Amino acid sequence: MTDAVKGPAAYFPSIEKKYGRPISEWKTLIRSSPLTKHMELVSWLKSEHGLGHGHANALVAHTLAEDSGK
Repeated sequence: MTDAVKGPAAYFPSIEKKYGRPISEWKTLIRSSPLTKHMELVSWLKSEHGLGHGHANALVAHTLAEDSGK
């Protein structure tokens, strides 16, 4: 029996389906931004790339946690 994906990664399939980009592309975009704060990045994804708040938040949270080694 496999465990269901939990946390921010649970949003990844719907993000890829809705916005047509793989998660790796979103993470590269986040990492290439001059912004570093969580909510700045969320706002940027929403205003510049049209993501919804939940999707932007999930991408930023997962990427920042990955980069910090958590």
